[in-house]
Amino acid sequence: MSTNLIRRAEAGTTESAWVRYTLIGITLIFLFLFLVLPLAAVFTEAFRKGFDAYWTALQEPDAWSAIRLTLITALIAVPLNLVFGIAAAWCIAKYEFRGKSVLTTLVDLPFSVSPVVAGLVYVLMFGAQGWFGPWLQEHDIKIIFAVPGIVLATVFVTFPFIARELIPLMQAQGNEEEQAAIVLGATGWQTFWYVTLPNIKWGLIYGVILCNARAMGEFGAVSVVSGHIRGQTNTMPLHVEILYNEYQSVAAFAVASLLALLALVTLVIKSVAEWRHEREMKAIRDLPPENVTTALGVASVKTA
Repeated sequence: MSTNLIRRAEAGTTESAWVRYTLIGITLIFLFLFLVLPLAAVFTEAFRKGFDAYWTALQEPDAWSAIRLTLITALIAVPLNLVFGIAAAWCIAKYEFRGKSVLTTLVDLPFSVSPVVAGLVYVLMFGAQGWFGPWLQEHDIKIIFAVPGIVLATVFVTFPFIARELIPLMQAQGNEEEQAAIVLGATGWQTFWYVTLPNIKWGLIYGVILCNARAMGEFGAVSVVSGHIRGQTNTMPLHVEILYNEYQSVAAFAVASLLALLALVTLVIKSVAEWRHEREMKAIRDLPPENVTTALGVASVKTA
């Protein structure tokens, strides 16, 4: 067998070097044209008139209002989806029950429904002429064209992210460690806190990061339910649209740069989480077999 064939076998591929380099080159060109270049253009345009113009655009009251509303929406939607995601993943991965496939399908529903359609559904339900509109008006409760409607729309479009990260992870891990913890005398809460949660923590962190990024960047559903009330119901993506339509390109790109910066921070945190997870798994694989269970947390349950 030739040296080249041996190298290909070790690499797990049969393609020659020029094929691999061609594919890598195409991938890098694609990433540069459709990811790196647009991202660089955002920051270039934001600072086109200097830092003073950039900072002035971010200090506008409407911009601060949009930033504040975006943060408030994310601070409400992400914890709600965190609770739902863990509960749904635990239920689907650990139990067998009638209607399980229906629940799994419902978890994936926001992936298949347009965000604009989701926003229209909330208008149909809570709008002035909607199903609950007259009752809400009688009790002076505003949902549509107010913060509650924005939060509801954001929760809907983001709730699959955490659950979908945890379900396959929990299914792959099985129930053996939880059963061992229960045999050792652990309560249900101790089993979850000391066994299940440490095993899913990196997947959970990754899901929370994705959920937060989508919550802050959501446009379609929020656009329908917000009413575009300047300084009150505009989130950062909606504020960027308004500024760009008014030909305030520097201000629009200044606010957009914050969203781009969020994407970069999300990418860094994701990379760190994956690195920590791989490092932890490597440390566990290097342990003697009799110590693996202890490393995964069952011993902590026993001593809790």
